Amino acid sequence: MTPVPAPSHDPGPDGGPGGSEPAAITSTGGRGPDHRLRPVDTDGIDITDRPVRTGGGERVRRADRARQVADVLRQQIHTGTFAHALPNEGELAAEFAVSRNTVRDALALLKDERLIERAPKVGTHVAQRKYDHGLDTLRGLKETLRGHGEVRNEVRAARLEDPPPAVARRLCLAPGERAVYLERLRYLGDLPLSLDLTYLAPDIGEAVLTRDLESNDIFALIEEISGGPLGSADLVLEAITADTHSAATLQMPEGGALLLLERLTRLDDGRPVDLEYIRMRGDRITMRGSLFRPADASDWRLIR
Repeated sequence: MTPVPAPSHDPGPDGGPGGSEPAAITSTGGRGPDHRLRPVDTDGIDITDRPVRTGGGERVRRADRARQVADVLRQQIHTGTFAHALPNEGELAAEFAVSRNTVRDALALLKDERLIERAPKVGTHVAQRKYDHGLDTLRGLKETLRGHGEVRNEVRAARLEDPPPAVARRLCLAPGERAVYLERLRYLGDLPLSLDLTYLAPDIGEAVLTRDLESNDIFALIEEISGGPLGSADLVLEAITADTHSAATLQMPEGGALLLLERLTRLDDGRPVDLEYIRMRGDRITMRGSLFRPADASDWRLIR
């Protein structure tokens, strides 16, 4: 009978072996011999993404487990769980109850996102952290990033113009009424974070044009000019890829991830005055908020 070779144990950046594949991501704890079925390839073929049948009967791919690990580690990186270095592969494998190979796959995903750096004999370190941008409060970028450094604006366009009809309708402009158009590249220190395209109602916008646009949030200027607080905003958030122009402007790779925030902001009396299209670097910004389930959301009864 032909002997079955053992699974590969290729060393990783921290010098540890590859290890075999456990069944699925679980909390740290004991795992007996019946906890998993190990995949074995008698022909030496790479089994990186081969399905594995678990004790519960479901089939799980190593790539799926790697994404599970990466999701947890990504959140820990964002929240500062790791000051500088991540635990080594062996420690992560034990924590997530997976093999070293799965850990390496997970870390490769985070490296591709430029969140971590890896090197032999050095280990895995946090390369950069993302900045939180709130979704549950109406704040400008300068207000949001207070405490992280100086936010400054490079004003690329500031003019009164005929807006596209769709923009005029959303701002409730009269026929033939013009709007103020602003385009700003926004930096945190020397790091470009977002490219903001803004349309303002003319009575507010023309006054905004006389203010310091390089140092201030538009929200603060609107409240100063209107003499009252902003009220509410409608927003749409979606993921897009960076086109050639946006990538060059934001100093990021073409095709890289952008967060596109479309936001229509109203004064306290409900009048819309500010329509923005904000392209934020996906490798530098994360959207965060707290949501509450309404009291009637759990009413499952069918209405006939």
